[in-house]
Amino acid sequence: MKPTLRALAATCALAALTHWGIASAQATPAEAVGLLRGGGYVLYFRHAATDFGKNDAQMTSFEDCSTQRNLTDRGRDDARAIGAAIRALRIPIGQVRASPYCRTVETAMLAFGRAEKTQAVRGGPAQPDNPERYAALRQLLAQRPAMGVNDVVVSHGNPFVALAGPPYLAEGEAAIVAPGNDGFRVVARIKVDEWAAAQ
Repeated sequence: MKPTLRALAATCALAALTHWGIASAQATPAEAVGLLRGGGYVLYFRHAATDFGKNDAQMTSFEDCSTQRNLTDRGRDDARAIGAAIRALRIPIGQVRASPYCRTVETAMLAFGRAEKTQAVRGGPAQPDNPERYAALRQLLAQRPAMGVNDVVVSHGNPFVALAGPPYLAEGEAAIVAPGNDGFRVVARIKVDEWAAAQ
């Protein structure tokens, strides 16, 4: 199937699911790629694989990576592989925003070659005391990208589960988010090893 026809088929399938109110149904990775080729979505990535033997308890600043939990070599390889697959799949990318932690910025840089550090997508608790803790992130996920491209957010597991609910994104996993006037909805989830196979 040609890319344009694949994108049309994926769009029609998603529209049908929405029409029939099947909220739990999500597009397959291949269908999601068809949607992404037309632009208009937000790719929310949890940072790639990290060393859980370390944490951020002794963190002194966002710039000092020595006191943070950082990417492992596998995480760096995964980030590069994600970026290579997205380029090979001809998915157009617009803005790339990253939480200012070293692991999120490095994931964005290795995958997309750029990262706009922003506090709006920084990490935090899964159940924040302040209900507006992730209001800025919610607004970004509901904001439509420029025509013909998809925006990227590279952040953490907690903020996304706080806004979208479980299950948690695995490290390196992406949620494909459709912005809308009434907020956003998750239309697909793609794990690290599913990008290359989503031809």
